[in-house]
Amino acid sequence: MPTRILPAVGDADAVRSVTTLLSQLPDAEPVTPVVDSTQLIDTLARLAAESVDELPEVVIVHERIGPVPALELIREVALRFPAVGVILVTSDASPGLFQAAMDYGARGVVALPLSYEELASRVQAVAQWSTGVRRHLGAGGDVFTGVGGTVVTVSGAKGGVGATLTAIQLALAAQASGRSTALVDMDLQTGDIASYLDVQFRRSVVDLAAINDISPRVLADAVFRHDTGLALLLAPAEGERGEDVTDRAARQIVSALRSRYEVVVIDCGAQLGGAGAAAVEMADRALLITTPDVVAVRGAKRAVRMWDRLQIRKAEETTVVVNRHSRATEIQPPLIQKITGTAVAATVVPANFKELQSVVDAGRIHELENKSSVKQALWGLAGELGLVKTPDGALKGGRGPVSFRRRRES
Repeated sequence: MPTRILPAVGDADAVRSVTTLLSQLPDAEPVTPVVDSTQLIDTLARLAAESVDELPEVVIVHERIGPVPALELIREVALRFPAVGVILVTSDASPGLFQAAMDYGARGVVALPLSYEELASRVQAVAQWSTGVRRHLGAGGDVFTGVGGTVVTVSGAKGGVGATLTAIQLALAAQASGRSTALVDMDLQTGDIASYLDVQFRRSVVDLAAINDISPRVLADAVFRHDTGLALLLAPAEGERGEDVTDRAARQIVSALRSRYEVVVIDCGAQLGGAGAAAVEMADRALLITTPDVVAVRGAKRAVRMWDRLQIRKAEETTVVVNRHSRATEIQPPLIQKITGTAVAATVVPANFKELQSVVDAGRIHELENKSSVKQALWGLAGELGLVKTPDGALKGGRGPVSFRRRRES
């Protein structure tokens, strides 16, 4: 059976060199190369959605791939597609780089300039390993084989616009519909998810920051299982410890969570740091929460422009959610869409703090009644975003059904 090999090479000269050698390998079936990290993940996800057997046995990652660095990309592939063997092609053949590549999940390293013998040997060994893993999967092994969960980040245009409330209710809606859901507090210095849900837990996202290989057991030790079924990964109680969560650590943490949960909701707060930026960049959906007032909308516009300048996310890939909406306000969603250049969610959240005050003060936001117009809107937003299994029906949990109705402008 031929070995399918997918090269991920951004440099045109390197593409020609790699594909020429691959075409000479016995029983090799080179696949059309991908030119960046995004295209690689999208290609593997599309193939995995059909069947694990559709995935290539070997992926070759060139050291100059981008925009995600090669080692980070190898980590994500290893976590999301464990039946695929990854080979790193690099000019640095030092023992340190070899060890780092192994730690990140590579199954082999080939030095540049490429030699036929070395490449053939590595491809054969990795292909045999991949075949063995797939045989194990076919026998019913408990290994994650999906395309990865949906990651949604929730950021505030400024402080106090309701990002944390939104993140919590989106996660609750997904969990209540039967999808395994993790809620992450990536607002590392001022995160309040623990306060909103009346949780005291000694572990936090910081405990995963220094770990190179986040195994299921390590991840399970770091999360808190809430009464609602949510898996909570909390911000540190000491805000200064948040500096330990680098962008590299955030990528590993998000990748690990994506491989274990169907939905991952991340509260990024209103201040952009390296960890939050990495999460927003990796997200399937990036939400930006604003209120319909001049200061908040200006903040939203500023955030969108900054994300674009830093190449974190394009405006058209961002969704603005309007919180505390009222038909009496002068600033309406179409105007916000025009100002920010983003998409705006069809579901708006009404201004009705009286519904929230008692549960917020008690730290029991998960006990917000189903008849609450705020809850209905936020759970309707979850349906609009595709985070729930039954967006047109009732969700289980609470005292009664919650419909996914959208609030439309008159």
